Amino acid sequence: MNQTQLIDYLNNKVLEYNKPDFIQSDPIQIPKQFDRKEDIEISAFLISTLAWGNRTAIIKSGQRLLDIMDFKPYEYVRNYQEQKHSFVHRTFNSDDLNAFFVSLQRIYQQGGLEQAFKSHPEIPGVQGRIISFRNAFTQEPFPDRTHKHLANPLKGSSAKRINMFLRWMVRKDESGVDFGIWDTIPMSELHLPLDVHTGNVARKLGILTRTQNDWKSVAEIQEQLVQFDPKDPCKYDFALFGLGVFEGLK
Repeated sequence: MNQTQLIDYLNNKVLEYNKPDFIQSDPIQIPKQFDRKEDIEISAFLISTLAWGNRTAIIKSGQRLLDIMDFKPYEYVRNYQEQKHSFVHRTFNSDDLNAFFVSLQRIYQQGGLEQAFKSHPEIPGVQGRIISFRNAFTQEPFPDRTHKHLANPLKGSSAKRINMFLRWMVRKDESGVDFGIWDTIPMSELHLPLDVHTGNVARKLGILTRTQNDWKSVAEIQEQLVQFDPKDPCKYDFALFGLGVFEGLK
């Protein structure tokens, strides 16, 4: 198909998958249980951090996190005192969770999660914002072992989970899926949460040539998606993900 046909095809797939039914099988259902901005942010950030592997297991771990926080994420973080938790999700363990709570408490004392994703003085766009956040979040005494749970695009990571979290927080539309509760980051900056599914579909459709799912691939896809919709390129995550996961396009 030519580019016009491809854009029409993907736009139709966005409409097909970007609707409330999507929430039923997606980790975004964890923060959807809250109305308060800070509760949404914290629960969304934590569940997005765990979002690799089987989605049923991810959601189950997210519910366990809500139990730990007594279903009051912001209050729990604000009053947090270091402790051991009985929690493991794949390689994310109780030490990692404790470190995340300590850092989240400091982040909110310094202005909150949205403020932490501020523009970087040297690195433009969302890549710089991720680095700004990572630098703020990993201040000592952040454990060495826990660094692996925060993507670093400067080291080549696609930062899939952070980009997904940012999509949730920033994208504004009428579908009822993404929250759109952050105003300081323009939707035009959002990058695709690249994973094995979206990467395979993007290659099949000819909008990605690189074989690795790394930051260079994220940047390559971004060049295409901003041509399709310069104001909201990340909406195509619904199309690429839906084609890969629900329709099995490889």
